[in-house]
Amino acid sequence: MLIGGEWCVSSSSAWFETKDPYNGKPWARLPRGNADDVDRAVRAAHAAFTSGPWSKMIASDRGRLMYRLADLIEQNAERLADLEVRDNGKLKVEMLGQMRYIPRWFQYYGGLADKIEGAVTPIDKGDMLHYIRYEPVGVVGAITPWNSPLLLTVWKLAPALAAGNTVVIKPSEHASVSMLAFLELFEEAGFPPGVVNVVTGFGHEAGAALAEHPLVDRIAFTGSDVGGRLVSRAAAESFKRVSLELGGKSPHIIFEDADLEAAVKGVISGIFAAAGQTCMAGSRLLVHENIHDSFVEKLVERMRQARLGDPRSDTTDVGPIATEPQLAKTLEYIQIARSEGAVCALGGRRPDTDGLKDGWFVEPTIFTGVDNSMRIAREEVFGPVLSVMKFRTDDEAVALANDTPYGLAAGLWSQSLERAITIPRRLRAGTVWVNAYRVVSYMAPFGGFKSSGIGRENGKAAIYEYLEAKSVFINPKSRISNPFTLQ
Repeated sequence: MLIGGEWCVSSSSAWFETKDPYNGKPWARLPRGNADDVDRAVRAAHAAFTSGPWSKMIASDRGRLMYRLADLIEQNAERLADLEVRDNGKLKVEMLGQMRYIPRWFQYYGGLADKIEGAVTPIDKGDMLHYIRYEPVGVVGAITPWNSPLLLTVWKLAPALAAGNTVVIKPSEHASVSMLAFLELFEEAGFPPGVVNVVTGFGHEAGAALAEHPLVDRIAFTGSDVGGRLVSRAAAESFKRVSLELGGKSPHIIFEDADLEAAVKGVISGIFAAAGQTCMAGSRLLVHENIHDSFVEKLVERMRQARLGDPRSDTTDVGPIATEPQLAKTLEYIQIARSEGAVCALGGRRPDTDGLKDGWFVEPTIFTGVDNSMRIAREEVFGPVLSVMKFRTDDEAVALANDTPYGLAAGLWSQSLERAITIPRRLRAGTVWVNAYRVVSYMAPFGGFKSSGIGRENGKAAIYEYLEAKSVFINPKSRISNPFTLQ
């Protein structure tokens, strides 16, 4: 682990194994951090924030460090992608794409670092001067998931550092190796000790300790809604600022006038390209009744040809589930869907072919005849499982799309300009794609409505999540007319 600029084991000297989802075998050991390790890391971050070189560094110099880091990430993209694939089983082509895109976050926020501007405001207090300044929150605790460990950490880390905060990262116990390799680059870039720290371990030990620590000023969490509730409750005890990027049951709407070939590819990208293991997965497919049968037929036929296999291979289309517990959860939901009366049009089981039996694979699964009241349509599976429903009218499509406790994302396919403009306005989701799906950018705010979270990541909006607004009043006359009244 990296604490205060030093690489160390846990205070208990305990370790745990991480397994390769492709073959189910252990391939690395990690320090099992605990509350004592979190305390050391938080105190190191607090010291760096209050009295270290970072606390005195001007914003332009922070930006230059971030630019240097971006260059190092580009140089090490292949290695980081290899480690991430080994850890979470996602396709190498996707992980390498993410590693090559991550530097843009540090370039973007490095450029914003010295552009955090306050304001002098006209005030109704005579000659008194009032201005607003923005200051960093302090120590940020980042608790991050296993599905895209580095990318989703960078969504927090880049704006937090640009704003002048220090950070303690608790990565998922299922995918921590790439994070440790990533943190080596911060040292090489020249970040002062204690600015970025990482404690590996389990959520109920290290994660809980981080959320509860009194010197942590803000928690940034990505994970399930269950985990988000636990983090939120723990943070509330000391009134920490919190941002939560949680789950989704995102609707993917195919209107009758859609480009069907393009829409089929979009649906596949939305749910099967990452084996359904993204918070924005388009797991509810709403298809106009006039094209429902033909569209599902095209989709099933295309997915029958999908190749499951080694995520490192360029010929693999769908990789394994990242963790054993998630594998069990996915298979359980498939059984639930069958028991509720949904029709399994494709998949629905573990493959038994040689080379796949030992890995955590689930066949791409499509259920038709789904009612929106079924658990398979309302609860997040986080696996390659798609629920298909029919609709008749635009109003019915919007009502079905919004009939969910979540509100992270939505997609729609139509060649109507009117729909492209009016339907996104009616959908209760933080991100809406029109004739596209699973597109993100460091420039575009991302976050959810309802149970999908609190706050926004990415874009200019994200940097203000890590800043406090301070009002300053200056009385140039120094005289107070009546000390017993509010001035």
